[in-house]
Amino acid sequence: MRRALTTGVAALALLGAGAIGSAVACSDDAPTAPRPEHLDPALVAQGKDIFRFDTFGDEKYWTDTLRMHEIIQQAVSPAAALAVGLRVDVDSLPQAVRDALAAGKVDLNSPATTVTLLKLNAVVGLKGQVQTVGGRDSLVRVGITCALCHSTVDNSFAKGIGRRLDGWPNTELNPGAIVALSPAVAENVKAVLRTWGAGKYDPRINFDGQSTPLVLPPAYGLLGVDKETFTAEGPVSYWNAYVAVTQMHGQGNFSDPRLGINVAQAPDLVTPKLPALRQYQLSLQKPAPPAGSFDVAAAERGRAVFTGAGQCATCHAGSTFTDVNTGKLHAPSETGMDPRYAARTAGKAYRTTPLRGLWQHAPYFHDGSAKTLADVVAHYDRVRSLRLTDQQQRDLVEYLKSL
Repeated sequence: MRRALTTGVAALALLGAGAIGSAVACSDDAPTAPRPEHLDPALVAQGKDIFRFDTFGDEKYWTDTLRMHEIIQQAVSPAAALAVGLRVDVDSLPQAVRDALAAGKVDLNSPATTVTLLKLNAVVGLKGQVQTVGGRDSLVRVGITCALCHSTVDNSFAKGIGRRLDGWPNTELNPGAIVALSPAVAENVKAVLRTWGAGKYDPRINFDGQSTPLVLPPAYGLLGVDKETFTAEGPVSYWNAYVAVTQMHGQGNFSDPRLGINVAQAPDLVTPKLPALRQYQLSLQKPAPPAGSFDVAAAERGRAVFTGAGQCATCHAGSTFTDVNTGKLHAPSETGMDPRYAARTAGKAYRTTPLRGLWQHAPYFHDGSAKTLADVVAHYDRVRSLRLTDQQQRDLVEYLKSL
């Protein structure tokens, strides 16, 4: 089964899965203050371009192995692409194209229109090479970028079409369904991929043959967090390298003896770009909650619950709302979490996830098992035997919405 699942499987996530996670065996050690980090504007700008448009040479995999360029050109219309969560950057569209879209004069059911969008570099997270053959545009190469999973749009033009929102997880993207379009993927693998659903991805299936899909996490609000990955194997550049090389299948180097992984490819198109990519990610600030999206008075009461009866702040500590900077990890049993994903990782444990932009990236927990923030609070009230009143639980939810 492992061999079958490994064949033809590619990952799309950039940072591993993030979710709300409290812990029950936290000490009262003061959290370390976030370390000062200088963001170099030149590196940030360079990293922005890498995040949005750099494939690290992964076209060889997505084109030569998975043959996704053939599927896109033959069968993926804009309507179909939008249905599986792909997004269109309106700022990349010439005014004439915008006007035609607004007037309903663009055929959204034609794969040829998708090829045109790729030629305009307007599909978020996809990079296509289009050539004119016999007077007709033909997609000859295609690859993916970090933005595929960790950027979306504001829907300002239409559903799925708008200005980029980098760092926002694309909770409507269906990576499994997209990869399952490939004719190179075995049918038994496709059956597994199709079970993941929108907003989820398994970043280890091609190594161990197991499937415990995780929610796509936000890539914003990471400044000052030592271990940005969900299971804290390393800082953000560690996971960027892991995914760029082993999941996106870019051309570069990645090694982790703990996992028995050692990939070396020349020339290395990944490692030299990691510092700039990291700088851009650390520059992405959490989005403010929309005006009127939470009850301010209730949120203030909820803050007291968070630091008091709810015991949340014992682990969601300090300005980053995590104790990972003190070196702490937590066994799944401490929080009532499903242990299966942690068992597949180097540390066999979860970090306390920083809380940021919670209103934006439901569902919660690593596996998306908590559909709402109310479900999160109810889970911990039960697991921790907190005995919070209904009012305290409601107030705590309002506070979480405000973060």
